Amino acid sequence: MHTKLSGSPASSASASVDNASGSLRFAQELLTRAGIGMHGVQPWDMTLKDPGVPARALAEGNLGLGEAYMNGDWEAEHLDEFFARLLRAGVADMVNPAALLFHAVKAKFLNLQNKDRAWQVGEQHYDLGNEFYESMLDPRMTYTCGYWKDASDLAEAQTAKLDLICRKLRLTPGQRVLDIGCGWGSFMSYAAQHYGVECVGVTISREQCDWAKARYPDLPLDFRLQDYRDIDEQFDHIVSVGMFEHVGRKNHRVYMETAHRCLKDDGLFLLHTIGKNRRHSTPDRWIDKYIFRNGDLPSIGQVGDAIDGLFVAEDMHNFGADYDKTLMAWCKNFEAAWPSFAERMGERFFRMWRYYLLSCAGAFRARDIQLWQWVLSKKGVLGGYERVS
Repeated sequence: MHTKLSGSPASSASASVDNASGSLRFAQELLTRAGIGMHGVQPWDMTLKDPGVPARALAEGNLGLGEAYMNGDWEAEHLDEFFARLLRAGVADMVNPAALLFHAVKAKFLNLQNKDRAWQVGEQHYDLGNEFYESMLDPRMTYTCGYWKDASDLAEAQTAKLDLICRKLRLTPGQRVLDIGCGWGSFMSYAAQHYGVECVGVTISREQCDWAKARYPDLPLDFRLQDYRDIDEQFDHIVSVGMFEHVGRKNHRVYMETAHRCLKDDGLFLLHTIGKNRRHSTPDRWIDKYIFRNGDLPSIGQVGDAIDGLFVAEDMHNFGADYDKTLMAWCKNFEAAWPSFAERMGERFFRMWRYYLLSCAGAFRARDIQLWQWVLSKKGVLGGYERVS
């Protein structure tokens, strides 16, 4: 009986081949639904270098697929379009590996973004080095979606986005503004220079904080290495650009209570965040492990729950398609600058970062994820809030 359970080496090898062949056939069927092949004929096709990739992707989802790409086990000339087609066709919804169960339970029941853990993403991602980000981003170091309505390049798109925020907040000289998750100070510097306001910004990245302090010593800007939950001051307006994705569903309400506590009664709060289409979804395991530790995209319903009884939603503007263009511009800059970082960071990092930028571009292109700007008030704008675009 023991021999039958164990199987001979020959039978085990045969079973492995059968499993691999079955996974390959199933993967081919799924990819065909999205118009994707496995032989590199079309620029968005997969080219397999390891026949075990389909089995790993089916067993582990994007974590397995992403790690296989990092290892060089498969290629796609246009990785962004590969993901756009995959997601648009709903192929990812047809793969539900058991390995996701623990990750889903952990995200649902544990506070992965508490005060101790909140600093992890700063250390892992934002503290990679300012020189690295300077090579990829626009001159102001704006690491969020640009606004491409009338823009012809990345710098113009980011400037347009910053000005859009200032106009939506109705900034006037002398006002005091809080920036929750200020990054390298792109919004704060622009608002101070062009709208005459004073700003306080908090970040959990030491690299960002030090860089911003050195860059803008002569502007009325106060950069603080601080958790948002510890802020207890009054401001005319509040802005948060690309930070809410790190807050986590367990902390959404505390975040909004903090903003409510710090905002004057007649002030406005602009929340700029990536969002997901479904409330009941699980954070991506590959993104969580390699890019944004403990990230958790909100849904419209979750934002609504968080602001319930605290804020009036004056406006919600979705320009998620613009993130596709932004990410493609970042990837172009990253690849052009890579020779300067190749020796220090290595080929696996290059493939990881390329996978990150292009898979996200594909997700926005497929409209699988969104980019929202919410304008919130505490008591409602008398006479109504006029949309700015």
